[in-house]
Amino acid sequence: MARIIVPEAEELVDQEIKVLDKGFVRMVDYLGGDQRIVQAARVSYGGGTKSFRQDRGLIHYLIRNEHTSPFEQVVLTFHCKMPVFVARQWVRHRTARLNEISGRYSVMRDEFYVPETGQMRGQSTDNKQARSDEVVDGASGMVKQMIDDQAVLYSHYEQMLEAGLAREIARANLPLSLYTEWYWQCDLHNLFHFLALRMDAHAQYEIRVYAEAMAKCAQAVAPIAYEAFEEHRLGAVKLSRSECAALVRMIDGREPGLEERPQAIFEKKLATMRALEVAEAPEEPALPQ
Repeated sequence: MARIIVPEAEELVDQEIKVLDKGFVRMVDYLGGDQRIVQAARVSYGGGTKSFRQDRGLIHYLIRNEHTSPFEQVVLTFHCKMPVFVARQWVRHRTARLNEISGRYSVMRDEFYVPETGQMRGQSTDNKQARSDEVVDGASGMVKQMIDDQAVLYSHYEQMLEAGLAREIARANLPLSLYTEWYWQCDLHNLFHFLALRMDAHAQYEIRVYAEAMAKCAQAVAPIAYEAFEEHRLGAVKLSRSECAALVRMIDGREPGLEERPQAIFEKKLATMRALEVAEAPEEPALPQ
């Protein structure tokens, strides 16, 4: 079968998308696209056997009903540069193949992530993993302190190397803000899962911006599939059994307070149920970093 060429994706191949202060996402290569998804779903080896409308309907049907294997036929390969602490969150997604620069073989570059002052926000009072919306007092001074610390630690790293210390142990003193690089390859099904989690508003800002850059590439490679992903996953709401029951009661008019608009009633019920879920959750939930 001939390689599927997607003009919009070709324009993005090898183009760096700048992320954070020194990072980037670059799509190195891709395999397949929307056409490959529908071919796999139909086990068809001919091109143009269906109309665009039928192809679009099929892709939406597949995502809506969680038929995932056709999306595994599309593969994207990225070259990414990110701070080490972002990479350690990223690598939690174990459904991709990656090869990272090694501090055992290479001298690490003097490149560190320095947050913008607006990102120097306080600890959230209701989320142990997140920051609040307010910039902390003395944020500018903290940024300067980070820069100074990074410079001192890197100078010590250089001194250790010059004294003959092995690279594999000298690197141990470098901070998490150090930039690393890797090649990361993932099929579209698992990439969508990554994007759904890491583009969420609750994801850490520093990994969210990488996900947003990768989403542009996925959208270029398979625009119909990405449209369906936005419609049925990214912008959708998943209801529990209790939430569905509450919705049914509301529609049937069996809920008190129907003088309020139905949306407001349902939103209150969702908020109450989710508050109960939070209250019943373990003290330290096993969530991605």
